[in-house]
Amino acid sequence: MSLYLWIDLLSLSVPLLVSFHPRLELYKQWKFLFQAIAITMLPFIVWDVYFTIQEYWGFNPEYLSGIYALHLPVEEWLFFICIPYACVFTHLSLLELNPNIRLSDRVTKKITYLLAIIFTGILLFNFNRAYTAVDMIFALIVLFIAHRIRPKLLNSFYLTFLVMLIPFFIVNGILTGTGIEGNIVWYNDKENLGVRMGTIPVEDSAYAFSMILMNLLIFLQFRDRAKNKLIKD
Repeated sequence: MSLYLWIDLLSLSVPLLVSFHPRLELYKQWKFLFQAIAITMLPFIVWDVYFTIQEYWGFNPEYLSGIYALHLPVEEWLFFICIPYACVFTHLSLLELNPNIRLSDRVTKKITYLLAIIFTGILLFNFNRAYTAVDMIFALIVLFIAHRIRPKLLNSFYLTFLVMLIPFFIVNGILTGTGIEGNIVWYNDKENLGVRMGTIPVEDSAYAFSMILMNLLIFLQFRDRAKNKLIKD
């Protein structure tokens, strides 16, 4: 089995098993979660396929199974299922353990505006770097939508995201070469800032931010809409 596939499956294993815990029962919400994952995959897969074709990033066949679809290894497709599932699980679990994990509206707004300024500033000075530019555009769009339609999510997400960054650095670190001889995913540094956190391009933190937040936003919208419909019926 390929190393990348092991990373995907191990990332999913514990969250999947604990999803049946009576205190969380995430399995009862799979319909909404997998709808969110499928919708979020659409723009991210298109982005991924284009960047792979353009060789802005790519994959080391030494660590793959050899099965491809639309220029992407099957492990990359699974990444967009396993990692969001694990992250949504983490967010919900942290709130279940401590419902008070949230910032005040005032602090949340300040962080939102600060992030918007940072993302915009990086974008304005790096239109010529494909990964940096697209990454910042995605982050700004998802942040704006979340702020407009579900601002209360950000009150807790900013804190739970900090926790999610721990496994993110572990998983993404291995993917980009930490602890292994080569790297599973390589990047063309001409298309990014060239700034690394260990072996991880700094843009990957914004990539994770927008991907996880988009999954959470859609999941909660679908879940709450279904709840409201039941109440009205």
